[in-house]
Amino acid sequence: MSGSTTLQQILENKIVAILRGVLPEAVPEVAAALYAGGIRCLEITLNSPDALAVIRNLSVRLGDRLVVGAGTVLDAAEARAAIDAGARFIISPALDIPTILVTKQSQAVSIPGAFTATEILTAYRNGADIIKVFPASVGVGYFRDLRGPLPHIPLMPTGGVNLDNIADYQKAGAVAFGIGSALVDGRQSVTDEYLRRLTETARRFSNAIPHMGKP
Repeated sequence: MSGSTTLQQILENKIVAILRGVLPEAVPEVAAALYAGGIRCLEITLNSPDALAVIRNLSVRLGDRLVVGAGTVLDAAEARAAIDAGARFIISPALDIPTILVTKQSQAVSIPGAFTATEILTAYRNGADIIKVFPASVGVGYFRDLRGPLPHIPLMPTGGVNLDNIADYQKAGAVAFGIGSALVDGRQSVTDEYLRRLTETARRFSNAIPHMGKP
């Protein structure tokens, strides 16, 4: 699929579930539980075990139902490897312009991390599709302040977004949300009970915000 289609799917579904540290053999079950709860976009962080193999496997098995991307991408070589494995979007914790350029050249969606207004504007001017405001744990007030002078730049708060504040971030102008440990805890044993609770938590996140085309 083209990068534009991937971008549309992220903007429509809004929640990107971050899988960090989940054991490779458990990822398909975790992905299925998230899908059952309404999640359609998954980020596999590259500092997870066998991340590229996991991305490749998920893309083949569930790529028609889930938008699979790579996170914690630190440089252009990692971006290229992740895209070759099937990642349709690339998320970074910080601003690295070569990573943005390689991602766009490969027709994948670029979501670099930034924190200051200068970093956000630099990322956007170099072709980023969405800017990941990280860490969002500083609070929605800071995010709202950024949106004031930069209303034209699509922002995705990540790191600190939870069920208590996700609606506030959307009201402040967030176009999407990166949700990590508040949704998927990679330290947990993946039991039937955990998967049941994961689906319920995913459903609560999905229902906490209006989606495009959803009343």
